[in-house]
Amino acid sequence: MSEIRNAFGKNGGAIIASKVPPKNLSWPAKPGTPLAQAFPKSYVLRCLDQSLQNLGRESIDIYQFHVWNDEWATQPEWLETVREMRKSGKVRHVGISINDHQPANSLKALKTGLIDVVQVIYNIFDQSPEDELFPYCIKHKIGVIARVPFDEGSLTGKVRLETTFPAGDFRNQYFAGERKQQVWERVERMVKDVGISLDELPQFALRFCLSHPAVSTVIPGMRRSAHVAANAAVSDMGPLPAATLAKLRKHRWIRNFYA
Repeated sequence: MSEIRNAFGKNGGAIIASKVPPKNLSWPAKPGTPLAQAFPKSYVLRCLDQSLQNLGRESIDIYQFHVWNDEWATQPEWLETVREMRKSGKVRHVGISINDHQPANSLKALKTGLIDVVQVIYNIFDQSPEDELFPYCIKHKIGVIARVPFDEGSLTGKVRLETTFPAGDFRNQYFAGERKQQVWERVERMVKDVGISLDELPQFALRFCLSHPAVSTVIPGMRRSAHVAANAAVSDMGPLPAATLAKLRKHRWIRNFYA
């Protein structure tokens, strides 16, 4: 956080988004979890003040609930918390980060009119936000932050049968068993179908996300400066052709490797 503060804290042109983690530190939010265990009002407001102090700012552009359960959307304490956040001037826009592969587990919150932005998993494999969430966001002018555009690396073409990950890396679980083989076979079919090389796949994965009119921005993971430059350049490439998008939509894959 100190690096962000030093680089962008006083830069009014930089849009900064942050999150309040669930108090019980449980990811994703489990059904039936009481609001008091995840986001009690006093805890959320205290975290907001701490985030502002860490950033050296008087307000934050986007402040998101790190996990979400739509059971909370009608609870008076949550509604009061969000209204107070907005009224305080400490938050410009309020957002929610939707649980893994649960895009519809947000619609009740969006219907309150208090949420400006949603963050959701969206990529060539997981196209489920297009079913209900994206149409609602377009209609009601709610911003969308697409996360995991590379499907934890599989849509970069770098996950193959022989790929290994460092000890303790969660991708050992995500790509456990026969999953690497399943991923690689699907990626091979995809690049052949679309007529691109494996080297081109990362930019196509990002452009796929940015091609949807509901998507405001994409947040890919980046480990090297070269990745930052390459990913940022995709924004200037524009949307993919309709014919290419039609081919990519055929590669939708319903599954949950996080489970």
